[in-house]
Amino acid sequence: MNAAWQKLTLRNGAPQSWILSSYLHRLVGLLASWQQGSLLMRWSEGLATTVAAILFFLAPFVSTTLIGILMMACGAFWVLLTLSDEGRPGITPMHLAVFVYLAIAVLATALSPVKIAALDGLIILTLNIVVFLLLARVLRSPTLRSTLITVYLMTTAIVSTMGMRQWFFGADALATWVDVDSNLAGTTRVYSSLGNPNLLAGYLIAACMLSAAAVFAWKRWLPKALAVVLVLLNSACLVLTFSRGGWIGYVGGGFVFLLLLVHWFSKYLPRLWRRLAIPFVLGVSAAFVVAAVVAVDPLRDRVLSIFAGREDSSNNFRLNVWAAVREMIAAHPILGIGPGNEAFNQIYPRFQRTGFTALSAYSVILEVLVETGIIGFMAFLWLLTITLSLGWRRIQEMRQAGDREGFWLLGALASMMGMLTHGLVDTVWYRPQISTLWWLMLAIVASYYLFPSRSERDSQ
Repeated sequence: MNAAWQKLTLRNGAPQSWILSSYLHRLVGLLASWQQGSLLMRWSEGLATTVAAILFFLAPFVSTTLIGILMMACGAFWVLLTLSDEGRPGITPMHLAVFVYLAIAVLATALSPVKIAALDGLIILTLNIVVFLLLARVLRSPTLRSTLITVYLMTTAIVSTMGMRQWFFGADALATWVDVDSNLAGTTRVYSSLGNPNLLAGYLIAACMLSAAAVFAWKRWLPKALAVVLVLLNSACLVLTFSRGGWIGYVGGGFVFLLLLVHWFSKYLPRLWRRLAIPFVLGVSAAFVVAAVVAVDPLRDRVLSIFAGREDSSNNFRLNVWAAVREMIAAHPILGIGPGNEAFNQIYPRFQRTGFTALSAYSVILEVLVETGIIGFMAFLWLLTITLSLGWRRIQEMRQAGDREGFWLLGALASMMGMLTHGLVDTVWYRPQISTLWWLMLAIVASYYLFPSRSERDSQ
């Protein structure tokens, strides 16, 4: 059983010997001689991190077109670094799973009933993947990793401050976000610079988890105090989006972070408290959430609406969309209709219920199934399995070593789980402000991968 699990998760490492002997690997180092004589390339990874930092700093405030241009710049930088690389290929087990998923998406596009629209989605997916490839490489440096995370957290401080200002001074609703018949019809739902409260909630889930990780990862007391402020600010802004999916993601990610944090520090506890720590923390956390829901009227009304079934307009809308999407999946079960919301928008009208137009499946699980079919969904699950296995293994190793850098790994894994939990009932991943964050979390986990030594590679 253990051997099968190790093979499934590529525990013994990516097949480096195959990679080194492949035709594609012969391109690696093609420009190595030019790199040696270039003054600019001496700072290549720092420059690449700067481009990525600009991407994450501007993403909440600029158009998707500019975000796409910055993603292309990241891809160009990755190609340049790869062609001028003299070292190992840097391919982790996660990379292989990502490449498999991309290959399936290419096949789904080729066989799509709406090939042109699916091609647009494939280009967007490819841009996200090249961002992952660049980040997985440069974030191996703890300094660059911490720098990029800090840029993102400082950006979220601006975004959350704008959201809190909307709460205190009011903001116009840009769409019908609350059932007009509910008790929350007149409640302000903050959306900051992102224009949509559900999108803002999805954006802030990772901010909450990483700022919580910063409390432990940052060394001096002043940065730690700043991290505490960021946790409170980002959490308050996320709650005030009144996004039920965002709340679910926040609670899910928060529970995962607390579990990992308790596990990290459990080695310092007496044996009895090691057994009781996790149930105690989860019990206190659950009690806090219940008390907040009971005590705060708007919060209670919004939470209760989750269980209102079709009586709530938002619930009714999603249930009708999900029913139509299940029919789409049944009609294209193997490879789906092709990636992207453009392909979805062309196929969905054939299956939609009257009066329930939709831009996406409103569920990441259903979205993956409808875009790439059962085969793509299995590849997606394989990527998640490899990622979580790698993350858990590295947490164990860094916990024993007392390596403070491990807290960023805790934050990344908690962010992933929070975004996945949110994604069960909403699809904000097709927006680049969120999709780039998802691939950033994957890249952070991949950056902790320990490559096998030459002797270990030779023995594979």
